[in-house]
Amino acid sequence: MRNLLQCPFYDEKCRSIASRILPYGPSRTGWIIKTRLSDRPPRLRPNGRQPKTSSLFSGMIDMDKNSLELGVNTRLAHCGNDPREFHGFVNPPVVHASTVLFPDSATLVGRSQKYSYGTRGTPTTDALASAIDELEGSAGTIIVPSGLAAVTVPLLTFAEAGSHILIVDSVYNPTRHFADTMLKRLGVEVEYYDPHIGAGIETLIRPNTRVVFTESPASNTFEVQDIPAISKAAGKAGAVVMMDNTWATPLYFRPLDHGVDISIHAATKYPGGHSDVLLGTASANEEHWQRLHDGFITLGCCPAPDDVYQVLRGLRTMGVRLEHHRKSALDIAAWLETCPGVASVLHPALPSHPDHAIWRRDFSGSSGIFSIVLAGGGQKQAHAFLDALRIFGLGYSWGGYESLAVPVSLADRTTAKGPYEGPVIRLQIGLEDVEDLKADIRRGLKAAASA
Repeated sequence: MRNLLQCPFYDEKCRSIASRILPYGPSRTGWIIKTRLSDRPPRLRPNGRQPKTSSLFSGMIDMDKNSLELGVNTRLAHCGNDPREFHGFVNPPVVHASTVLFPDSATLVGRSQKYSYGTRGTPTTDALASAIDELEGSAGTIIVPSGLAAVTVPLLTFAEAGSHILIVDSVYNPTRHFADTMLKRLGVEVEYYDPHIGAGIETLIRPNTRVVFTESPASNTFEVQDIPAISKAAGKAGAVVMMDNTWATPLYFRPLDHGVDISIHAATKYPGGHSDVLLGTASANEEHWQRLHDGFITLGCCPAPDDVYQVLRGLRTMGVRLEHHRKSALDIAAWLETCPGVASVLHPALPSHPDHAIWRRDFSGSSGIFSIVLAGGGQKQAHAFLDALRIFGLGYSWGGYESLAVPVSLADRTTAKGPYEGPVIRLQIGLEDVEDLKADIRRGLKAAASA
């Protein structure tokens, strides 16, 4: 704006134009000049009436008001970004930023503009955070470089030396490793509890219990926790309830609606969806948002802009992909229950699952990952099964387009150990044709039986 005012050709006509040009800085980032489409004078039709806004822009205007009435794929297609803010482009810019310029010294010293430094957010991170907030129903979301960071940042923010935290025994192993190493070195007492404890968790809560950490369904063995009962008991004691909700995503379970304070996701999985990006999100309710955000800023754990953009792009198709994962996984899981060589199938959406009633009460859908228990044998049979697979890849992570299989170790657990009749193998069902995947699993089962 300053350069425009100094222009020798600046006159009253220019002033009229300039009044509709806004500095990018106070509302977004930097001191870049842009014209906002909504600030342009309307072009009238011959009948004198103002033309209607396009359906896309109308959807963006009413997104907040009508979000609960819109279908999930409509919400995913339009959440997080208003095209009017970026000259009508349907995707937001990928902002690579460290330094942000201020218009004057007073603004700089007071940091009284929306963006002040790259670690504190950009239009790109805001677009994804806004989308996640709408899906989660949260007051705010932090975006971090990995799913594990989405666990560690909240724990470091709310746990403190001398405090006690409760973590479900069937938790994601890297979460356990972090708790058993770094948190204990920082003077935090860590205790693990049975995933089926429910309201009984109140017997484990102490005056210095700061956090109750949940993960439902459980990592690898898929026990379903009674999240409302745990949240109620923890809330009475003033403990912060965190939940790793990566399995269900907010499409099939919204933790904050069930009493959870902070919902955690490995956006690497279904939001990213293509096995080519690492990212994590943690979303908090109103009561705990400011502290979570302060902890995030203090730790300086900020994501790369291109990774953020890839996950935002992945969100647009997550509903369609997740539905395909859901249908294929359920089809294969039900079929596996009839297969010789399979002792049990650990999928909470199956009526045979011991926690199916809780899953059905709280969840609106299921994703594409579950485990099977082979009928007898040990590592030799498990390796034979895995090595015979041709379509399933042998690799960690899940939520991508490709099917994966890994052996499950329960050696780190204290209570949630089974018993299981044979080796446990986790299957991630991708986007391939179901009959091809079944044929591949048959090869594995045949190899295991012959081992």
